[in-house]
Amino acid sequence: MRLVQFVEKGGVFIRTGVELSAGGDVVDLPACDITLPREMTGFLRGGPKLLEAAKKAALARRNVIPRDKIDLKEPITNPGKVLCVGLNYKDHCAEQGLPVPDEPVVFSKFSSCIIGPGDDILYPDVSNAVDWEAELVIVIGKAGKNIKESEAMDYVVGYTVGHDVSARDWQLHKNAGQCLLGKSMDTFCPIGPAIVTKDEIQDPHKLGIRCRVNGQTMQDSNTDQLIFKTETLVSFISRFVTLYPGDIIFTGTPPGVGFSRKPDPVYLKRGDVVECEIDGIGTLTNKIV
Repeated sequence: MRLVQFVEKGGVFIRTGVELSAGGDVVDLPACDITLPREMTGFLRGGPKLLEAAKKAALARRNVIPRDKIDLKEPITNPGKVLCVGLNYKDHCAEQGLPVPDEPVVFSKFSSCIIGPGDDILYPDVSNAVDWEAELVIVIGKAGKNIKESEAMDYVVGYTVGHDVSARDWQLHKNAGQCLLGKSMDTFCPIGPAIVTKDEIQDPHKLGIRCRVNGQTMQDSNTDQLIFKTETLVSFISRFVTLYPGDIIFTGTPPGVGFSRKPDPVYLKRGDVVECEIDGIGTLTNKIV
């Protein structure tokens, strides 16, 4: 299934839905069954029972809203944790001239900087080095601590597309080298367009991943380049913190980011349109303003 959050045109109340195809019409889940939560985190807390109810509603094609009558929102509005992994693509490490890490490099973004497909990314006045990073995002569907790698996929509900917008000056050169501020400025966490449930993705580690800026391809790789894959990341992170339904994990970005370009870095500017695309999941488009 393609799980989404949406509002009707001119409306303000978020509802959960199932997108019938990428870019297609949407089944209004709460309209099909009043027991189905209106927001995604509550829906995911319901576990397999609610997923099965959503699947039945989608198959029945009841309460379908035409796509031109809605706006998609971020598929998860306010997760408890936004976890991110750095230096997790073999080809990105090669681009940086850095060794492959021995263990996942984990940091975080504030959930308050999440935006959805079509929303604007605000260029901050405090930076002049804003960069792009297309990423595969893991969505947690069940609470767990000290999860075994062999059982990690039981805790994953699906995947979405993420854009780890980064102010490189603040990430790399200011604030004593801590990356939190450079990664967590307002609107620096676009996600979407949908959460594609894991049963619909044959192999999440063999997906083409791309980023385009104003139509020009800047990143073009494959998730087969991931160093630490889904099972390892979920297990490793759960040794330190309990994972809960709705938590998301950005899995790292491939080569082609702006600050690594030669002979001179290339950064985003106001007016740019960024598209982050992953095969089988969709395209996340946002404008810099």
